[in-house]
Amino acid sequence: MSTNSAPGPRVYRGLNHAEGIGWIAGMTPVQAFLLIGVCAPALIAMSRNQWSTALSWGVFAAITVVLIVVPVHGRPAFRWCADLVMFQTGVLMRWSPWQSRAAAGLTGDPGEPDLPGVLARLEFPDGPELHGTRICLIHDTTEGRWGATARLTHSGVGMLSDDECERLAARLGSLLVGLGHREIVDRVSLLVRTVPDDGTEYTVWRERHQHPDAPALARQVTAEIDRDVASVSVRTELFVTVSGTEEALRRPAKAAGGGIAGRAYALYRVLEGVADGLRGLGVTSVTWLSSTGVAEAIKTGFNPAAAASLSFRHLTSPDPDGTVGLPISQAGPAHAPTPTPRAYHHDGYSSVAYAVQPPESGTIFGSLGPLLAVRTAGERRTLQIHYEILSAAAGARVVKSDRFRNNVLVDAKAQRGFTTTAVDSRRQRGARDQEAAVAAGHAVVRFTVASAITVPVGWNVEDHAARLENDASGRFHLLRLELAQDSAFVAAALPVGIGLPRQKRAFDA
Repeated sequence: MSTNSAPGPRVYRGLNHAEGIGWIAGMTPVQAFLLIGVCAPALIAMSRNQWSTALSWGVFAAITVVLIVVPVHGRPAFRWCADLVMFQTGVLMRWSPWQSRAAAGLTGDPGEPDLPGVLARLEFPDGPELHGTRICLIHDTTEGRWGATARLTHSGVGMLSDDECERLAARLGSLLVGLGHREIVDRVSLLVRTVPDDGTEYTVWRERHQHPDAPALARQVTAEIDRDVASVSVRTELFVTVSGTEEALRRPAKAAGGGIAGRAYALYRVLEGVADGLRGLGVTSVTWLSSTGVAEAIKTGFNPAAAASLSFRHLTSPDPDGTVGLPISQAGPAHAPTPTPRAYHHDGYSSVAYAVQPPESGTIFGSLGPLLAVRTAGERRTLQIHYEILSAAAGARVVKSDRFRNNVLVDAKAQRGFTTTAVDSRRQRGARDQEAAVAAGHAVVRFTVASAITVPVGWNVEDHAARLENDASGRFHLLRLELAQDSAFVAAALPVGIGLPRQKRAFDA
C-alpha cells in the first residue's frame, strides 16, 4: 500500500508498506492459532511429566511450525503443498487443458465470450453510445465489478529528466486522489506491452504510396533496409482499464435508468475525467474500446502474431466505420494445453509471469522501464500496474490499524528488553506519517505490479525468463508465480482489470 499525496511525488515512495503483515510476531491470526494448536499437546504432555509423549509431539509440532510459518519464495511450505494438490487435481481431472469452441468445431453465439481460466467469469456487454461509439463494459461476475478499457498513445518517459518524472508522478497521484473522492471508480490498471513488429502496416502503406516511376536500384535498397529494420523493430502499446464495484454503481445506475445502460452511464460520467487526467500524464489520445476492440486486445495478448493479420484486416477493410472487427467469441486462444508449474503455454507461445516487488525504500516514476527492454527479436514483454483507491473510511481504518500494530510491537519489545530494529522504527514512523496524511485528506492506494515475458513455444523460455530477471536485478525483486502461471498471465498481459487480490481484513492490511 502507499499513501497518495497530490502535491508531491508520493505515488511510489515515501509511505509504502507491505500488505498482510501479521499482528503476532509477523504471523497472521490464523497462523498463530494453528501454531498454538500444534504446540498444545506437547505442552500438556510436559505438564504431566510424559516426556516420551512430549518429545513425539514436539517433533511433530516443530515440523508443522516450519510448514506453517517459514516462507519459501513468498509462500509458506503448507501453502505450497495446498497449491500443489489443487494444481495436480486440476491436471488429473482434465480441468486445466482448454480448447475453444471454434477449435473443437462447435458453433456458438458470436457475442458470447469463450475464454479460459479466470477469464471465464467475465461478461462483455455493449453500453449505450458515447460520442458515436458503443463502449464495451467488462463485467466481473465474481467480484461484482464493472469497467471499461481504453487504448492510449504516449511518447514514453525514457528521455524525460528526473524533474519531469517527478511532475508526472505528482499528476498520477492527483488523478488517483480525484478518483477516490468520486467514489465511483476505485481501480485503475495500466498495461504496457511490446509488440513484435513484422512491418505489415508499413508494407501496406508502401504498396499504397509507392511511385510507379521509382528507379529499380532505389527500390532494391529500400526493400533491403525495410527487411533488416523490420526484423528487430519493436512497438509498444498501452492500455488503461478502470472499474468500480456494483455497490458504488448501484445508486447512480438506478438514477440513470437501471440495468446495464444505467451502469454504463454511471461509468461514462467518470471516463471523461479519467481521460483528462491521463492527458496530464503525457497521453496524446484516449480511445475507449468497443467489444471488437477489447476482443482484439485480448486476442493479441494470447497470440502476438495475430496483431499483423488484424492490422492488415483493418487497413484493407472497405468499411470506414470500423465495423469489421473480431467478435468477442474469438478473443481467447484456440488451444491452451495442460499447464506446467513454471510456465503457461497458449496458441504456440510460452509465457512466464512474475509479481514485481518494489524495494522497501521505494522507487521513482519510470524505473520499471528496464522490464520492457526486449533483448531478442521476437520476444514480447508486458508490464501491468493495478491500483485500488480505498475509500476515506477504509483508508482511515487501515492506517489506524497499522499504526496501532506497529506501536504495540515496538512497545512490547521495549518492555521485555528486546532491541528495536531499524525496520521496526521505520515502520512505526511510516505508519504515523501515513495516518497524518490520510487525516489531511489524502488517499490510501493498494497496488500490485505484474510482469511477463512471452516467446514462441519452440524457444527456450527459461533463457528469456532469466534475462528478465537480470534486468530486474538490483532494482526490484521478481517473484515467479509458480503453480498459477495461467492466472498470473492474465494479471500481467491482458487489459481486463484482473490482477489485484482481494483486500485483507483491516487488522491484516
